[in-house]
Amino acid sequence: MSEPAAQKIEKLREEIRRHEHLYYVLDTPEISDAQFDALMNELKRLEADHPELVTPDSPTQRVGGKPAEGFRKASHSRPMLSLDNAYSAEELADWDRRVHELAGNLPVEYAAELKLDGLSVALTYAPASDGGARLLMGLTRGDGATGEDVTTNIRTIRSVPISIHADHLQKARLPQGQGFEVRGEAVMPEAAFERLNEERERQGLPPAVNPRNAAAGTLRTLEPGIVAARGLVFYGYFLLTSGEYWPQGQTATLDALTALGFRVNPHRGRVRTVDEMIKFIEKAEADRATLGYEIDGVVFKVDAYATQRRLGYTGRAPRWAIAYKFSAQQAITRLEDIMITVGRSGKLTPTAMLTPVFVGGVTVSRATLHNADFIERLGLLIGDSVKVERGGDVIPKVVEVVQDAAHPRGTHKFHFPKNCPACGNAVVREEGEADYRCVNADCPAKLRETLLHFGHREVMNIEGLGEAAVQQLLDRGLVHSVADLYSLTEEQLVDLERFAEKSARTLLNEIERSRKAGLARVLMGLGIRFVGERTAELLAQEFGSIDAIMAAGAEELERVEEVGPRISEAILDFFSRPANRTLVESLKNAGVDMTAEKKQRSDKLAGLTFVLTGTLPTLTRVEAKQRIESAGAKVSGSVSKKTSYVVAGEEAGSKLDKAHELKIPVLDEPGLLQMLEDPSTAQK
Repeated sequence: MSEPAAQKIEKLREEIRRHEHLYYVLDTPEISDAQFDALMNELKRLEADHPELVTPDSPTQRVGGKPAEGFRKASHSRPMLSLDNAYSAEELADWDRRVHELAGNLPVEYAAELKLDGLSVALTYAPASDGGARLLMGLTRGDGATGEDVTTNIRTIRSVPISIHADHLQKARLPQGQGFEVRGEAVMPEAAFERLNEERERQGLPPAVNPRNAAAGTLRTLEPGIVAARGLVFYGYFLLTSGEYWPQGQTATLDALTALGFRVNPHRGRVRTVDEMIKFIEKAEADRATLGYEIDGVVFKVDAYATQRRLGYTGRAPRWAIAYKFSAQQAITRLEDIMITVGRSGKLTPTAMLTPVFVGGVTVSRATLHNADFIERLGLLIGDSVKVERGGDVIPKVVEVVQDAAHPRGTHKFHFPKNCPACGNAVVREEGEADYRCVNADCPAKLRETLLHFGHREVMNIEGLGEAAVQQLLDRGLVHSVADLYSLTEEQLVDLERFAEKSARTLLNEIERSRKAGLARVLMGLGIRFVGERTAELLAQEFGSIDAIMAAGAEELERVEEVGPRISEAILDFFSRPANRTLVESLKNAGVDMTAEKKQRSDKLAGLTFVLTGTLPTLTRVEAKQRIESAGAKVSGSVSKKTSYVVAGEEAGSKLDKAHELKIPVLDEPGLLQMLEDPSTAQK
C-alpha cells in the first residue's frame, strides 16, 4: 500500500466532504462548481490508480449499481407514526388545552417547525472503526411499521452524510460506539421540479403532478444515477438512540442534528401560547411562496422529553405533536357528470366528473360527492359550476354550487340509481343510514374492491396487486375470493397482460410473504365493518386467534378496549354468515397465519371496575388503564353503582363528585399502585 497515496486520498475526501456540507447543507459554497469537479476528478483518478484504497463512504461511491430485484422491505426500529391534524385556531387551542391537562405540573413549551411536503425516511447509522459513524440503511416510511430499503438511492442525496466524524458525535453529545437513527423528509426543491418537468416535456412524457409525488417516485427509482441527477434534499427532524427519541428534547434534537452535519430547516422556533402558534403560522404562510420548496402546514411538538413521555400516544399518533394544515385551496370548474362506484361493502359512492382544474398544485378532474343526500342538499345539476376544495392530503371535494351571471345553472338533475351499476341487482338503503348499498354477495365490483383492499400496504401489503392486476384476475376468472390469491401460479400470471416471468414471481413472492402478516392484518383484510387498524390490533392482542374471536359473544367482545355494541354487533354479524366462515377456513387451508401473541393478563383484580378522573402525578391515563386491565379489572368511562373504585388525580371533575354521592371508594395514585402490588387490599 502506498502511504503517500493513502494520505492524499483521505485528505481529498475530507476536503470534498467539507465542500459538500457547505454547498448542500449550509448553502454557503466557498468554491465554484468547476473547482469542486476538479477535486472530485482528482479523487476518482487516484482511486482508479489505487483500487485497494476505495472505501464505501468515499464521496465517489455515492452512486453505485442499481438494485437487481427492486427494493427489499425492512422493519422500522419503532413505528413511524402519523400526526393528528388541526385546521383552525379553535382546534389548535383544544389540542393545547388537552396537552396542559395531561402534562399536569410538567413544563409545556412547543418546538415549531415547517411541515415539509415530501417523503418521510429513516436513516440508520452504525458505529465506524474510527470512532465515528457511517450510513447503514435508509428506509421509506412505508406503512409505518415496515418500509422499503432505498439505501442505494439515499446515498446519492448530497445533504445526507455517508459518514460522520467522531468529533461531530462529540459535538452533538452522542456517545461513540453506539448506533443511532435520523428521521426526516426528502423533498424536491421547486427548481429541481421545474427541471424535471422540462426534461419530461422534451421526452414527450406527461408532467409530474407535484414535487411531493416526484420526490416519492424518485426515491423508488431503480436507477441511482437518475436519483442523483434530480437534486433531492434531506431535512432531519428526529434523532433516535436505542429506539428512543433523543431525551434532551426537540429543540436540542435539531441542534444535535445540525452538529452531526445534517441539514435542518432554519424556519423554526419555540412558542408557549396559542397566540404565539398563530403568529408562527401566519409568518410561515406569508413566507410560503419564497421558500423554494413545498410546505403544507406547521408542526408543533412538545419540547420537553419528560412531558412527551407523560403525554404518550394514541393508536396512530403521538399526543405531544400536531400538524396544523394550511387552509384548503379552492377553484371553480364545471360538473360534467356524476359517476357511481361500488365499494367492497357494497356502498354506492357518487363521484363528480369535472372539467380539469388546477387546485393547490394538483390537476383535479374528480371530486367526492359523499352520498345522495349531499347531492340533494346542494341542489346539484349536471352542467353546474361548482367550487372544488383541496386541504392537505384530503380528497378533493365539491363544496358548493356557484350561481351568478358568469356561471349559469346546469341542465338536468341527477337521479341516484335504483340498481347496482356493476351487477344490476336492486340497491337498498337501511333505515338511519345515508348510503345506498348493493347486497348481492356475488357482485363483481365488491370483489374487485375487496381484493384491492386486501392487498393494500396497510392491510396485507401485497405489492403489485394493483387495479390492473386485479381486473385481469377477475376477467380471467382466476379469483373468486381473497383466498384464491394463494393458489395462483406463475403459469397463470405470465399469461396476463404486462406480466413477465420476473413480475409474476415478484407478485407470487409478495403473496407468499403476506401469509405471515398476522391476525390483526387479516382482520382488517376481511373487511368487517368498523374494524380498522386500531380495533384489529386490540382484538388480536385480546383473543390471540381467529377461532377465539369467532367463538366470542357480545359480552366478551365488548370487554376489549374501544369495542362497543356497534362494533361487536358488526363482528358477530360478519362471522354469522356461512360464506364468511368458509372464507376464513379457506385462508387457514392456504396457510395464512391468523394468530397473534395474546396479551398476558392476570386475574388478581378480576371482577372489579375502575373509573379514572383527573391527572395522576406520574401515570398517564393510558398507562393507568393498561396496568389496571393487565391485573384483570375493567376500566369504565362513567361512574355508576357497579363501579368498584374511582382513581382521582389533580383537577378531578364531576366523576369524583358522583363517586362521593354514591359512596364509592376513591383512590389516589399511590393507593392504586399499592392495590396493584397487593390485591388483598381490594374490596371485592
